[in-house]
Amino acid sequence: MRETIGDGTAEREQLLAATIVEAVDTTGAYAGSIFLRSRDRRSLVLSATYGTTPSLLGGWRLIPVSSPIPVAMAYSTGRTVHLADADETMRRFPQLAVALPYAFGSCSVPVAARGETFGSLAIVWATSPGNANVSKTQRRRRLRSLAGRLGDSLVALRARTGDPVECDPGTAPVEIPAPAARAVRVGLFDWDLPSGTFTVDDEFCAAFGFDPGAFDGRAETLAACLHPGDLAAFRALAREAAGEGRTTACRLRVRERGVGSEGHHTVEVWARLLETDDARARTHLVGSVVDARAGHAALVAVERLRDGVFSLAPDGRLTYVNHSALRLWGVSGEEVLGRVLWDAVPWLSDPDIEYRHRSAMISQTPSSFLARRPPDQWLAFSLHPQRDGVTGRVVPDTRPPPASAVGASEAGGVPARMGVMYHVLQLGSALTEAVTAREVCQVLADQLLPAFGGQQLAIYVVRGKTMHRLFHTGRHEDFLDWLEGVPLHARLPGTETLTSGAPLFIESQQDLSRGYPGIPVGEVSSWAYLPLIASSRPVGTCVLGFDEAHRFTEKDRGVLTALAGLIAQALERARLYDSEFAVARGLQQTLLPHRLPVVPGIRAVARYLPGTSGMDIGGDWYDVIPVEDGVALVIGDVQGHSIAAAATMAQLRSAVRAFTAVGDAPGDVMAGVNRTLIDLDPGLLASCCYIRVEPRSHQAHAVTAGHLPPMLRRPDGPTGALDLDVGPLLGVEPTSAYPPTGIALPPGSLLALYTDGLVEEPGADIDVGIDRLRTSLAHAHAQSLDELADRLLHNARRSSYRADDIALLLTEHSRHDAP
Repeated sequence: MRETIGDGTAEREQLLAATIVEAVDTTGAYAGSIFLRSRDRRSLVLSATYGTTPSLLGGWRLIPVSSPIPVAMAYSTGRTVHLADADETMRRFPQLAVALPYAFGSCSVPVAARGETFGSLAIVWATSPGNANVSKTQRRRRLRSLAGRLGDSLVALRARTGDPVECDPGTAPVEIPAPAARAVRVGLFDWDLPSGTFTVDDEFCAAFGFDPGAFDGRAETLAACLHPGDLAAFRALAREAAGEGRTTACRLRVRERGVGSEGHHTVEVWARLLETDDARARTHLVGSVVDARAGHAALVAVERLRDGVFSLAPDGRLTYVNHSALRLWGVSGEEVLGRVLWDAVPWLSDPDIEYRHRSAMISQTPSSFLARRPPDQWLAFSLHPQRDGVTGRVVPDTRPPPASAVGASEAGGVPARMGVMYHVLQLGSALTEAVTAREVCQVLADQLLPAFGGQQLAIYVVRGKTMHRLFHTGRHEDFLDWLEGVPLHARLPGTETLTSGAPLFIESQQDLSRGYPGIPVGEVSSWAYLPLIASSRPVGTCVLGFDEAHRFTEKDRGVLTALAGLIAQALERARLYDSEFAVARGLQQTLLPHRLPVVPGIRAVARYLPGTSGMDIGGDWYDVIPVEDGVALVIGDVQGHSIAAAATMAQLRSAVRAFTAVGDAPGDVMAGVNRTLIDLDPGLLASCCYIRVEPRSHQAHAVTAGHLPPMLRRPDGPTGALDLDVGPLLGVEPTSAYPPTGIALPPGSLLALYTDGLVEEPGADIDVGIDRLRTSLAHAHAQSLDELADRLLHNARRSSYRADDIALLLTEHSRHDAP
């Protein structure tokens, strides 16, 4: 820990520790964590924990800020995420529930101040009956208050010391263990030898049975408490410590105080001569008294049991095993103490054992299971958790084991770890939602780099048996640029890993130079080359770069190797999608007008945005058709998203043009198009709005077949949707009529025709979207009609997901000068 002048590290650690302890202790929780943002703002870094160890958090030492889990959501949205129990967690955050399928509640709040968010504070509580001692409202209010106070303190600390608030991913988090029952008392004393007086603390008095306020400090009073047989040892302790100038220890029996009490307990006393330049102080003995009677009594009691008893730290390490348990397991204490249970006992090396322990700790509820010690002895285990660890019991079991029992033959091999499972689940889930190659690469940048602490990511793909860079992120622009255009058979790490199918992990620049002499090293210190192979065909290479030397553990290598297959499949699927998507969109663009005609007295612009929910093309269309006395404005939408919808759209657009060309009135045009659709019998319906505009008279006649009402902005009046006589959808009845509605279009008025993709939002009434469009049209300030169209589409463009296509046709009507 750094504690230099002007350095706020120690102060920040104290601040984090105090905050998380208060958060847990005042909310009825049993554990909590604080995450602070990383310097590149891509990740949240675990910075402090209380009541649990980081190993219980699995893959949550580094969390990508885009992750769909509560602490990341609280940070990115600035909102509280409260999950009352496992059911709510599964409903709202299924990825979290899959990775940690235990019964617990949680609450995550942002740590922010002055409009800046620094991280998240999260707590966890047991959802078993009897644990709901704090209401949801109280818990949220307390956490928000503490997080706000922490944010203010971090801002003040940064201003005073200049140290950044951000946390380095390599920094170990502050760990505050859960409080445990005390088995040992340690008291301190200062013994003035010439006067024979003691200066002692309260723990010293408790060890000897004194009331702290009643002890007179005299050596004689203390000696009277000792067993008569230990008085000589007490005096020898003082002589040896004073005479030899070294630390001296002895065991003393202390009489139990109280009427009729004849018992005693044993304490250890350690003493040494006080070393100082003051000669008078050299007559002082200082030291401690250790009273371990509670722990000793408990140990003796447990060792008498025939049942096996053991104790696990929160991370699963064995801290105590009685002789009965050692006998049942067939191991010695030296073999297992200090090691994780499922690693220490070979026949317990099964993922289910770790799962049971983690479940007991996180849900704070007992757990039990059967396990087989080879060759055929079945043992019943029960785990009883508290915040500071787990007490376990193990006894022989003669009942027939259930199918779910842990068997030794099935437990062979390396057990899976929850952290590994988390990374695979998290990245795999995110990749299933990525559609395009660009989205796949962005998922890797958001998820893979923070998970392993990397700073560079490059994706190279194979085109024509050569390597080409598809994506790169990181501050080193020249990262792996030498790989561009390299043939697949070249002896380079980016190609050899692909042709061999084996990942390559290079931990230092020296290792790289030895393996590939002359290769550019650059500013990166470690690399992970992952071959992307899908359906036995090379797709490309994914490369992670680390600015500092990075050691790839066996776990890192295993996880990255497993993820390479997922990445390859996702990238191959996305590239195929991109190719077919380009063909489909190209086809659709050919069905829409390439340019709008120039009509005196009218300026027109159009916009089209395809939906993003799939590759199928839609049936939205628009058209501007010159007629003898003006122009016809058309917008329509064929039901569905498919090649059939696009083909039907093309046929309807042609039909509208044909009926318009022969001079039919607006109502007749729509009726003719309706009959055409029924004759085609595509099994699809369509909506359409058709407006015949006469610029000379500033009048128009509109008909609509189930389409949304056009929007009119008048030059000196309100903006609103036109009240038209609405006819039925096209394709319903061959005899449907479409009555026209007259519209006044004074000079300077603006008309907007649109499809429902512009105003529809999931879960919201479409009238809300129409009113939002009306407001935008009424108040938008634009220098041109093109700029206005872009402003109206702004919200739709910002959305990463659009379930429907959008077509927009704007016309501005000016004064028409007669020839």
